[in-house]
Amino acid sequence: MVTGAASGIGQAIAQRFAEEGALVWLVDIAEEGAKSTAREIVKRGGKAASHVCDVANQQCVRDLFRELARENPIQILVNSAGVSHIGKLEGTSEAEFDRIFQINVKGIYNCMYAAINTMKTSGGGVILNMASIAATAGLADRFAYSMSKGAVVSMTLSVARDYLAHKIRCNCISPARVHTAFVDGYLKQNYPGREQEMFRALSQSQPIGRMGKPEEVAALALFLCSDEAAFITGTDYPIDGGFFNLHG
Repeated sequence: MVTGAASGIGQAIAQRFAEEGALVWLVDIAEEGAKSTAREIVKRGGKAASHVCDVANQQCVRDLFRELARENPIQILVNSAGVSHIGKLEGTSEAEFDRIFQINVKGIYNCMYAAINTMKTSGGGVILNMASIAATAGLADRFAYSMSKGAVVSMTLSVARDYLAHKIRCNCISPARVHTAFVDGYLKQNYPGREQEMFRALSQSQPIGRMGKPEEVAALALFLCSDEAAFITGTDYPIDGGFFNLHG
């Protein structure tokens, strides 16, 4: 199962899992985006079904997960649903803070809460949460977003520790800048007429000299959810083009 399947990274993860023969359930509040991803997967010969759900609504999540678990146990949960936010502490309203928390923190809690029992009763499973380098780096103008991603890392570690005996692994991925539609929209809105210039600047701010690709995050996600990563749990994996270690 992949939440946030209408996003660039969520789409790439869902498509990569389908290529490996998995039946992929796509969950997103954006109905048409999820349906489009499912259609593309089926067109390529994969197996997928889309489902509309607001991850911030616990009852909606529980009802959907219960229904799907009747068909097949939920073996892998990838929590990719999330929203971004730009602003310092004093520029972040209570409404904006609450919105980020509801989706980025409570949304992941809701999905893990709804999936954990079926994983326990079916002999184990894998949970992978999408965090961000913002969780552990002091990025400018990312107050609420950084708060939410820090919570994702903490929840990941807690779940990994608490469910070892149930053979449930839980990890998270922390990407640096990844080129998605959000980046293009952000540049268009904030730097009209200077999009290409700012795109180059943002790309070159990463030591490797470019932004990541959704497909690269998907490749890491596939590995962490596979049996090849059976010895990996309770880990936050940066995929950052050298951001953390190569700025010297």
